[in-house]
Amino acid sequence: MNAGGPLAGRSIVVTRPLAQAAPLAEAITAAGGKPLIFPLLEITAAPDPAPLAAALAAIDDYALAVFISPNAVDYSVPALLANRPWPAGLKPAAVGQGTARVLEALGIGGCIVPSERFDSEALLALPALAASEVVGRRVAIFRGDGGRELLADTLRARGAQVDCITCYRRSGPSEGVAPLLAAWQAGQLDALTVSSSEGLRYLVNLLDATGRDYLRTTPVFVPHARIAENATALGLQRVILTGPADAGIIAGLRAYNWQH
Repeated sequence: MNAGGPLAGRSIVVTRPLAQAAPLAEAITAAGGKPLIFPLLEITAAPDPAPLAAALAAIDDYALAVFISPNAVDYSVPALLANRPWPAGLKPAAVGQGTARVLEALGIGGCIVPSERFDSEALLALPALAASEVVGRRVAIFRGDGGRELLADTLRARGAQVDCITCYRRSGPSEGVAPLLAAWQAGQLDALTVSSSEGLRYLVNLLDATGRDYLRTTPVFVPHARIAENATALGLQRVILTGPADAGIIAGLRAYNWQH
């Protein structure tokens, strides 16, 4: 640990799903902090594999494949590549840079992805998803269960034929919140990083009154305005909006006035 770093002496909770937690945890360690990994969402394969199997069998019929998250890639693309190459005529798109990097690691380049804000609105604003580009074309959206319908609804309004394929399932943490409560009570929890409104709601619902009091006054760093709004609506008093993705979160942590 870098004892002289900007996060020296700070214990910071990383709440990303376990498979995506390591980069942010390593960045916190590099800045002198102590990461506490506590995923607020557990990711598993969709309980019904049939929709994914059908979509992969018909993959040549699609012009565009949109991946909502790295999990969407992990729970769909390897199954496709196990049987055949990525179709030459299928353009990949991703909501965020992290998802595009996961595709790149699997040998799938040329991804359509926003360069600044990472959400459905930013993706839809790109010229490649304009009505003139998608009208009459078939689009597959690989995603988890639930979530927003904005992307699918907007593409349909622009004339695309859209199929939403649920390839993974999200659920709340199974181990309970005892580790967080113990850290708070010991004075060893200085901040949380939260990248999902859904995960934050799980946390609030799991905490008792004492835990909610701790959470209410603990700095919570979030990389998107929508998460910040939801956190404030849940009663959190120290919500810090950072830049997007892990890079934005770590920059926000490093710049924060911890003596405030």
